[in-house]
Amino acid sequence: MALVNPVIIQIVGYQNSGKTTFILKLIKGLKELSIRTAVIKHHGHGGKPDMVEGKDSTKYLKAGANVSLVEGEGSLILQADKVPDGLKQQIKLLMYFQPELILVEGYKQENYPKILLLRNKKDIPLLHNLTNVIAILYWNDEIKADIEKETMIPCYPINDETALQKMIQMFIRLIS
Repeated sequence: MALVNPVIIQIVGYQNSGKTTFILKLIKGLKELSIRTAVIKHHGHGGKPDMVEGKDSTKYLKAGANVSLVEGEGSLILQADKVPDGLKQQIKLLMYFQPELILVEGYKQENYPKILLLRNKKDIPLLHNLTNVIAILYWNDEIKADIEKETMIPCYPINDETALQKMIQMFIRLIS
């Protein structure tokens, strides 16, 4: 099986900026176009991600296994503990599944193309702390003028359906 070279796009912003909701909308739109998409989420709020208690895969990890993989009817659940971390390693793992696009939620300091979500004026300085921002989605029209004073990066209202479609079309161009 030849590995594909997926397009990697980060979705970044502060907590509660709408990253997960936006990614869910993207995934739905991409699936309608048969774009194979994978997602990596950085659990940046401290601690380990939640595991499903009482499931065999969690029991195996608690007993000392480093990796537990459960398969059934073509679906797979992979849980791992004490594995090499880092976004590059996670991308390598996902490449086995041959996605055309990998959406990364978080990992703000990585250098992949980013869509930045800004909720309010106090989030604007984040724009200057990031590299490779290709689009900005904002929550309210009051901050649009402030964003446009700071940058020439295209910006769109987050709840505008045409903005979602523009992002999807941009991904399709990058994939092609």
